[in-house]
Amino acid sequence: MKKNFILTTLTLAATLFSFSAQAEDKKVTLMLDWFVNPNHGPIIVAQQRGYFKEQGLNVVIQEPADPSMPPKLVAAGNIDLAITYQPNLIIDVAEGLPLVRSATLIATPLNTLMVLDNGKINSLSDLKGKKVGIAISGSEEATIGKMLETVNVSYDELEIINVGWALSASLASGKVDAIWGGLRNFETNQLALEGFKAKAYFPEEHGVPAYDELIFVANAKKYDAAMISAFNKALEQATTYIVNHPKEAWNEFVNYAPDTLNNELNKRAWRDTLTRFALRPAAIDLKRYDDYAQFMFDNKLIKSQPKAKDYMPTFK
Repeated sequence: MKKNFILTTLTLAATLFSFSAQAEDKKVTLMLDWFVNPNHGPIIVAQQRGYFKEQGLNVVIQEPADPSMPPKLVAAGNIDLAITYQPNLIIDVAEGLPLVRSATLIATPLNTLMVLDNGKINSLSDLKGKKVGIAISGSEEATIGKMLETVNVSYDELEIINVGWALSASLASGKVDAIWGGLRNFETNQLALEGFKAKAYFPEEHGVPAYDELIFVANAKKYDAAMISAFNKALEQATTYIVNHPKEAWNEFVNYAPDTLNNELNKRAWRDTLTRFALRPAAIDLKRYDDYAQFMFDNKLIKSQPKAKDYMPTFK
């Protein structure tokens, strides 16, 4: 009798221990591309509404000190997931970094070639001989060059000026005639709040292949497929909630950090970002990625041309 009691007690303890271990949420480290802003709406809403927790995940959201580092930290195995840009992922994979795309956050380009709507620049062709401000040197020659090609203007006919992160200020002050890198959901609103009306030319409407602005990446050699599937499910649930309840979702979002998020610029950016969230974050479009890789290869932005099937596994 005593022996049976001991065995029963041990079995119960083992069961409780097993249940406790299963009930413990899996820790996931996620590094953003920048400080929290409306572009990260589905992540923050999923966190605030407990969607990650419902999937058994404890997602730790981190902001980078250096925006170029998140993918490198994933490749090194120091964090689980990071946000980056589709063009950057293609460059990283072409250079041999062990990364895979795990989901999409923003499913359309956000970058624009932006001017003031003051009657001075009325078409892309009017930029001939004008000054264009950029934040950092990179792919602007290929992208702007392709856009100008559609109106028979050469990139060499522009004066490119590196204005750092003062894109809006440089355009508003007249230091430059246009800026490359002004986001259609942010800089337009920032200029409006300062009393300036902006006009944007969209790369995907002027010869540049469409691409996903923000995506998630994981380590190609050691990613956790079950974790990523659970993460994506929570992300999709949050995106659906945002689309169905934009005002309520906005309140959930700003409550994450009211002192920094609850302002007019973010409110306007939130409105302009809603239609750009990926409704199916896990969905894969190999051709979209291969087309952009071809564009980058043709314009000598990459030396080898990776195939999307090799860095875009399916997560159900």
